[in-house]
Amino acid sequence: MSDLTQPFKRLPVAVIGTGSYVPERRLTNADLEKMVETSNEWIVERTGILERRIAAENEHTSHMATRAAERALESAGISAEEVDLIIVATITPDTFTPSTACYVQNNIGAKNAVAFDISAACSGFLFALKTAVQYIGCGQARTALIIAAEKLSTVVNWEDRSTCVLFGDGSGAAVLRTGDQPGDGAVLASDIGSDGTLHDLLRIPGGGSACPTTTENVHERLATLAMRGNETFRHAVSHMKESATSLIERAGIQPEEIKLVVPHQANLRIINAVAQRLTIPADRVFVNLQKYGNTSAAAVAIAFDEARREGRFGKGDIVLLVAFGAGLTWSSAAIRW
Repeated sequence: MSDLTQPFKRLPVAVIGTGSYVPERRLTNADLEKMVETSNEWIVERTGILERRIAAENEHTSHMATRAAERALESAGISAEEVDLIIVATITPDTFTPSTACYVQNNIGAKNAVAFDISAACSGFLFALKTAVQYIGCGQARTALIIAAEKLSTVVNWEDRSTCVLFGDGSGAAVLRTGDQPGDGAVLASDIGSDGTLHDLLRIPGGGSACPTTTENVHERLATLAMRGNETFRHAVSHMKESATSLIERAGIQPEEIKLVVPHQANLRIINAVAQRLTIPADRVFVNLQKYGNTSAAAVAIAFDEARREGRFGKGDIVLLVAFGAGLTWSSAAIRW
Protein backbone atom coordinates (compact mmCIF):
# COMPACT_ATOMS: atom_id res chain seq x y z
CA MET A 1 0.00 0.00 0.00
CA SER A 2 1.32 3.46 -0.88
CA ASP A 3 2.27 5.84 1.92
CA LEU A 4 -0.40 8.56 1.76
CA THR A 5 1.60 10.74 4.16
CA GLN A 6 4.19 11.31 1.44
CA PRO A 7 3.72 14.08 -1.16
CA PHE A 8 2.24 12.81 -4.41
CA LYS A 9 4.58 13.35 -7.34
CA ARG A 10 2.50 14.56 -10.25
CA LEU A 11 3.39 14.02 -13.87
CA PRO A 12 4.21 17.18 -15.85
CA VAL A 13 1.42 18.42 -18.12
CA ALA A 14 1.89 20.42 -21.32
CA VAL A 15 -0.39 22.29 -23.73
CA ILE A 16 0.62 20.97 -27.15
CA GLY A 17 -1.95 22.60 -29.44
CA THR A 18 -4.75 25.19 -29.62
CA GLY A 19 -7.62 26.00 -31.96
CA SER A 20 -10.63 28.28 -32.23
CA TYR A 21 -13.66 29.00 -34.37
CA VAL A 22 -16.11 31.90 -34.67
CA PRO A 23 -19.23 32.07 -36.86
CA GLU A 24 -19.23 34.12 -40.05
CA ARG A 25 -22.06 36.51 -39.25
CA ARG A 26 -21.01 39.82 -37.72
CA LEU A 27 -23.42 41.82 -35.56
CA THR A 28 -22.08 45.36 -35.37
CA ASN A 29 -22.95 48.17 -33.02
CA ALA A 30 -24.67 49.86 -35.95
CA ASP A 31 -26.88 46.79 -36.31
CA LEU A 32 -27.78 46.97 -32.63
CA GLU A 33 -28.71 50.63 -32.97
CA LYS A 34 -31.57 49.40 -35.19
CA MET A 35 -32.69 46.80 -32.64
CA VAL A 36 -32.63 48.61 -29.29
CA GLU A 37 -32.19 52.14 -27.98
CA THR A 38 -28.40 52.37 -27.91
CA SER A 39 -25.49 53.88 -29.84
CA ASN A 40 -22.06 52.87 -31.05
CA GLU A 41 -20.52 55.55 -28.82
CA TRP A 42 -22.35 54.28 -25.72
CA ILE A 43 -21.32 50.66 -26.34
CA VAL A 44 -17.68 51.44 -27.11
CA GLU A 45 -17.27 53.79 -24.14
CA ARG A 46 -18.70 51.31 -21.65
CA THR A 47 -17.45 48.01 -23.07
CA GLY A 48 -14.88 48.44 -25.85
CA ILE A 49 -16.91 46.15 -28.15
CA LEU A 50 -17.33 46.99 -31.84
CA GLU A 51 -18.96 43.80 -33.08
CA ARG A 52 -19.72 40.21 -32.12
CA ARG A 53 -20.23 36.94 -34.04
CA ILE A 54 -23.63 35.24 -34.18
CA ALA A 55 -24.06 31.57 -35.08
CA ALA A 56 -26.48 30.50 -37.78
CA GLU A 57 -29.80 29.04 -36.66
CA ASN A 58 -28.69 25.52 -37.59
CA GLU A 59 -25.18 25.96 -36.16
CA HIS A 60 -25.19 24.43 -32.68
CA THR A 61 -22.73 24.72 -29.81
CA SER A 62 -21.43 21.23 -30.65
CA HIS A 63 -20.77 22.27 -34.24
CA MET A 64 -18.61 25.21 -33.14
CA ALA A 65 -16.91 23.06 -30.52
CA THR A 66 -16.10 20.46 -33.17
CA ARG A 67 -14.49 23.04 -35.46
CA ALA A 68 -12.28 24.37 -32.66
CA ALA A 69 -11.40 20.82 -31.59
CA GLU A 70 -10.36 19.83 -35.10
CA ARG A 71 -8.09 22.85 -35.36
CA ALA A 72 -6.54 22.15 -31.95
CA LEU A 73 -5.84 18.53 -32.92
CA GLU A 74 -4.28 19.71 -36.18
CA SER A 75 -2.14 22.20 -34.25
CA ALA A 76 -1.03 19.44 -31.86
CA GLY A 77 -0.32 17.05 -34.72
CA ILE A 78 -2.33 14.17 -33.27
CA SER A 79 -5.38 12.17 -34.31
CA ALA A 80 -8.74 12.09 -32.54
CA GLU A 81 -8.19 8.42 -31.67
CA GLU A 82 -5.25 9.44 -29.46
CA VAL A 83 -7.54 11.52 -27.22
CA ASP A 84 -8.71 9.75 -24.08
CA LEU A 85 -10.46 12.65 -22.32
CA ILE A 86 -12.81 15.33 -23.73
CA ILE A 87 -14.13 18.12 -21.53
CA VAL A 88 -16.51 20.75 -22.92
CA ALA A 89 -17.12 23.89 -20.88
CA THR A 90 -20.43 25.51 -21.79
CA ILE A 91 -23.58 27.11 -20.38
CA THR A 92 -25.36 26.70 -23.72
CA PRO A 93 -25.26 22.95 -24.41
CA ASP A 94 -27.02 21.50 -27.43
CA THR A 95 -29.20 19.51 -25.03
CA PHE A 96 -29.31 19.03 -21.26
CA THR A 97 -28.49 15.41 -21.97
CA PRO A 98 -26.52 13.93 -23.56
CA SER A 99 -23.55 16.20 -22.98
CA THR A 100 -22.18 18.39 -25.73
CA ALA A 101 -18.86 16.59 -25.22
CA CYS A 102 -20.48 13.34 -26.39
CA TYR A 103 -21.67 15.04 -29.58
CA VAL A 104 -18.12 16.30 -30.18
CA GLN A 105 -16.67 12.86 -29.46
CA ASN A 106 -18.94 11.41 -32.15
CA ASN A 107 -18.23 14.23 -34.61
CA ILE A 108 -14.44 13.89 -34.48
CA GLY A 109 -14.30 10.11 -34.06
CA ALA A 110 -12.57 10.13 -30.68
CA LYS A 111 -13.72 6.58 -29.95
CA ASN A 112 -11.25 6.04 -27.09
CA ALA A 113 -12.20 9.14 -25.10
CA VAL A 114 -14.27 9.68 -21.98
CA ALA A 115 -16.42 12.75 -22.57
CA PHE A 116 -18.33 15.08 -20.27
CA ASP A 117 -19.38 18.73 -19.84
CA ILE A 118 -18.69 21.20 -17.06
CA SER A 119 -20.50 24.44 -16.24
CA ALA A 120 -18.52 27.33 -14.77
CA ALA A 121 -19.71 30.11 -17.10
CA CYS A 122 -16.90 32.40 -18.26
CA SER A 123 -14.34 30.58 -16.09
CA GLY A 124 -15.19 27.29 -17.80
CA PHE A 125 -12.16 26.89 -20.07
CA LEU A 126 -9.71 27.23 -17.19
CA PHE A 127 -11.87 24.98 -14.99
CA ALA A 128 -11.59 22.40 -17.77
CA LEU A 129 -7.83 22.95 -17.93
CA LYS A 130 -7.50 22.44 -14.18
CA THR A 131 -9.58 19.26 -14.37
CA ALA A 132 -7.55 17.88 -17.27
CA VAL A 133 -4.30 18.67 -15.47
CA GLN A 134 -5.51 16.61 -12.50
CA TYR A 135 -6.44 13.65 -14.70
CA ILE A 136 -3.15 13.72 -16.59
CA GLY A 137 -1.02 14.61 -13.60
CA CYS A 138 -2.13 11.57 -11.62
CA GLY A 139 -1.80 9.23 -14.60
CA GLN A 140 -5.51 8.70 -15.28
CA ALA A 141 -5.25 10.16 -18.80
CA ARG A 142 -2.48 10.87 -21.26
CA THR A 143 -4.09 13.16 -23.83
CA ALA A 144 -6.97 15.54 -23.09
CA LEU A 145 -8.97 17.76 -25.40
CA ILE A 146 -10.54 20.71 -23.59
CA ILE A 147 -13.08 22.86 -25.40
CA ALA A 148 -15.08 25.94 -24.49
CA ALA A 149 -18.02 26.68 -26.74
CA GLU A 150 -21.02 28.98 -26.43
CA LYS A 151 -24.05 29.96 -28.46
CA LEU A 152 -25.01 32.83 -26.19
CA SER A 153 -27.24 34.35 -28.87
CA THR A 154 -29.84 31.76 -27.81
CA VAL A 155 -29.93 32.99 -24.20
CA VAL A 156 -29.67 36.75 -24.77
CA ASN A 157 -32.71 38.98 -24.34
CA TRP A 158 -32.43 41.00 -27.54
CA GLU A 159 -34.76 43.64 -26.09
CA ASP A 160 -32.52 44.33 -23.07
CA ARG A 161 -30.02 46.97 -24.17
CA SER A 162 -27.91 46.56 -21.04
CA THR A 163 -26.99 42.95 -21.87
CA CYS A 164 -27.64 42.26 -25.56
CA VAL A 165 -24.69 44.45 -26.59
CA LEU A 166 -22.23 42.33 -24.60
CA PHE A 167 -22.40 38.76 -25.85
CA GLY A 168 -21.44 36.70 -28.89
CA ASP A 169 -20.90 33.13 -30.06
CA GLY A 170 -17.72 31.13 -30.61
CA SER A 171 -15.44 28.33 -29.44
CA GLY A 172 -11.85 27.61 -28.48
CA ALA A 173 -9.91 24.46 -27.64
CA ALA A 174 -6.59 23.12 -26.44
CA VAL A 175 -4.87 19.75 -26.34
CA LEU A 176 -3.03 18.75 -23.16
CA ARG A 177 -0.67 15.82 -22.83
CA THR A 178 1.70 14.29 -20.34
CA GLY A 179 4.86 16.37 -20.63
CA ASP A 180 7.79 14.30 -21.86
CA GLN A 181 10.07 16.97 -20.42
CA PRO A 182 9.50 19.95 -18.14
CA GLY A 183 9.21 23.08 -20.29
CA ASP A 184 7.60 23.44 -23.73
CA GLY A 185 3.94 24.27 -23.10
CA ALA A 186 4.21 23.31 -19.43
CA VAL A 187 1.31 24.20 -17.18
CA LEU A 188 3.21 25.79 -14.29
CA ALA A 189 0.20 26.30 -12.02
CA SER A 190 -3.57 26.69 -12.17
CA ASP A 191 -6.19 28.09 -9.84
CA ILE A 192 -9.99 27.92 -9.62
CA GLY A 193 -12.46 29.27 -7.08
CA SER A 194 -16.14 29.88 -6.44
CA ASP A 195 -18.36 32.00 -4.19
CA GLY A 196 -21.96 30.82 -4.31
CA THR A 197 -23.14 33.72 -2.14
CA LEU A 198 -22.82 35.84 -5.30
CA HIS A 199 -24.94 33.53 -7.47
CA ASP A 200 -27.46 36.26 -8.28
CA LEU A 201 -25.01 38.71 -9.89
CA LEU A 202 -25.09 37.02 -13.29
CA ARG A 203 -27.53 34.25 -14.06
CA ILE A 204 -30.19 32.72 -16.25
CA PRO A 205 -33.07 32.45 -13.77
CA GLY A 206 -35.45 30.33 -15.85
CA GLY A 207 -35.37 27.25 -18.03
CA GLY A 208 -34.07 24.83 -15.40
CA SER A 209 -35.85 22.59 -12.91
CA ALA A 210 -36.36 25.45 -10.42
CA CYS A 211 -38.24 27.53 -12.96
CA PRO A 212 -39.20 25.57 -16.09
CA THR A 213 -40.27 27.50 -19.16
CA THR A 214 -44.05 27.28 -19.51
CA THR A 215 -46.69 28.82 -21.71
CA GLU A 216 -47.57 31.06 -18.76
CA ASN A 217 -44.09 32.52 -18.21
CA VAL A 218 -42.46 32.34 -21.64
CA HIS A 219 -43.23 36.02 -22.29
CA GLU A 220 -41.15 36.98 -19.22
CA ARG A 221 -37.93 35.81 -20.97
CA LEU A 222 -36.68 34.17 -17.77
CA ALA A 223 -34.45 31.82 -19.74
CA THR A 224 -32.17 34.69 -20.75
CA LEU A 225 -29.12 36.29 -19.17
CA ALA A 226 -29.68 38.80 -16.38
CA MET A 227 -26.85 40.77 -14.79
CA ARG A 228 -26.23 43.25 -12.01
CA GLY A 229 -23.51 45.09 -13.86
CA ASN A 230 -21.84 47.36 -11.30
CA GLU A 231 -21.46 44.67 -8.66
CA THR A 232 -20.28 42.13 -11.22
CA PHE A 233 -17.60 44.60 -12.37
CA ARG A 234 -16.31 45.14 -8.84
CA HIS A 235 -16.10 41.45 -7.94
CA ALA A 236 -14.65 40.53 -11.33
CA VAL A 237 -11.71 42.88 -10.91
CA SER A 238 -10.96 41.87 -7.32
CA HIS A 239 -11.22 38.10 -7.83
CA MET A 240 -9.25 38.07 -11.08
CA LYS A 241 -6.50 40.08 -9.43
CA GLU A 242 -6.42 37.87 -6.33
CA SER A 243 -6.42 34.64 -8.34
CA ALA A 244 -3.64 35.84 -10.64
CA THR A 245 -1.55 37.16 -7.74
CA SER A 246 -1.85 33.88 -5.85
CA LEU A 247 -1.01 31.93 -8.98
CA ILE A 248 2.09 34.00 -9.72
CA GLU A 249 3.34 33.38 -6.20
CA ARG A 250 2.69 29.62 -6.34
CA ALA A 251 4.31 29.33 -9.77
CA GLY A 252 7.42 31.04 -8.42
CA ILE A 253 7.47 33.74 -11.08
CA GLN A 254 7.56 37.53 -11.09
CA PRO A 255 5.10 39.79 -12.96
CA GLU A 256 7.91 41.10 -15.15
CA GLU A 257 8.58 37.54 -16.36
CA ILE A 258 5.10 37.28 -17.87
CA LYS A 259 5.26 37.78 -21.61
CA LEU A 260 1.52 38.05 -22.13
CA VAL A 261 -1.65 38.19 -20.05
CA VAL A 262 -4.74 36.70 -21.72
CA PRO A 263 -7.74 37.85 -19.66
CA HIS A 264 -11.41 37.04 -19.96
CA GLN A 265 -12.85 39.24 -22.69
CA ALA A 266 -15.89 40.72 -20.97
CA ASN A 267 -15.31 44.45 -20.76
CA LEU A 268 -12.31 46.61 -21.67
CA ARG A 269 -12.59 48.56 -18.41
CA ILE A 270 -12.34 45.32 -16.43
CA ILE A 271 -9.33 44.20 -18.46
CA ASN A 272 -7.55 47.53 -17.92
CA ALA A 273 -8.34 47.56 -14.21
CA VAL A 274 -6.97 44.03 -13.70
CA ALA A 275 -3.81 44.80 -15.68
CA GLN A 276 -3.18 47.91 -13.60
CA ARG A 277 -3.58 46.00 -10.34
CA LEU A 278 -1.12 43.37 -11.59
CA THR A 279 1.28 46.11 -12.77
CA ILE A 280 1.26 44.62 -16.27
CA PRO A 281 1.64 47.22 -19.09
CA ALA A 282 -1.07 47.35 -21.74
CA ASP A 283 1.24 46.10 -24.50
CA ARG A 284 1.53 42.78 -22.65
CA VAL A 285 -2.23 42.26 -22.40
CA PHE A 286 -4.05 40.51 -25.26
CA VAL A 287 -7.43 41.97 -26.23
CA ASN A 288 -9.77 40.77 -28.99
CA LEU A 289 -12.96 41.85 -27.23
CA GLN A 290 -13.65 44.45 -29.89
CA LYS A 291 -14.17 41.71 -32.50
CA TYR A 292 -16.16 39.10 -30.61
CA GLY A 293 -17.69 40.57 -27.46
CA ASN A 294 -18.05 38.29 -24.45
CA THR A 295 -18.23 34.65 -25.57
CA SER A 296 -18.32 33.37 -21.97
CA ALA A 297 -16.22 30.21 -21.51
CA ALA A 298 -14.90 30.48 -25.06
CA ALA A 299 -13.45 33.97 -24.61
CA VAL A 300 -10.11 33.06 -23.01
CA ALA A 301 -9.76 30.00 -25.24
CA ILE A 302 -10.27 32.01 -28.45
CA ALA A 303 -7.93 34.75 -27.25
CA PHE A 304 -5.22 32.24 -26.26
CA ASP A 305 -5.34 30.60 -29.69
CA GLU A 306 -5.33 33.91 -31.55
CA ALA A 307 -2.43 35.22 -29.50
CA ARG A 308 -0.42 32.07 -30.27
CA ARG A 309 -1.17 32.23 -33.98
CA GLU A 310 -0.28 35.94 -34.09
CA GLY A 311 3.11 35.21 -32.50
CA ARG A 312 2.43 37.23 -29.34
CA PHE A 313 4.41 34.65 -27.38
CA GLY A 314 7.02 32.06 -28.31
CA LYS A 315 9.15 29.23 -26.99
CA GLY A 316 10.01 29.69 -23.33
CA ASP A 317 7.62 32.62 -22.79
CA ILE A 318 5.24 32.63 -19.83
CA VAL A 319 1.55 33.29 -20.54
CA LEU A 320 -0.96 34.09 -17.80
CA LEU A 321 -4.64 33.33 -18.43
CA VAL A 322 -7.23 34.70 -16.00
CA ALA A 323 -11.05 34.74 -15.98
CA PHE A 324 -14.18 35.21 -13.91
CA GLY A 325 -17.75 34.09 -14.44
CA ALA A 326 -21.21 33.58 -13.05
CA GLY A 327 -21.42 31.58 -9.88
CA LEU A 328 -19.39 33.61 -8.95
CA THR A 329 -16.37 31.73 -10.30
CA TRP A 330 -12.80 32.71 -11.07
CA SER A 331 -9.79 30.96 -12.55
CA SER A 332 -6.22 31.45 -13.75
CA ALA A 333 -3.36 29.45 -15.23
CA ALA A 334 0.32 30.06 -15.96
CA ILE A 335 1.87 28.31 -18.96
CA ARG A 336 5.51 28.34 -20.04
CA TRP A 337 5.27 27.91 -23.77
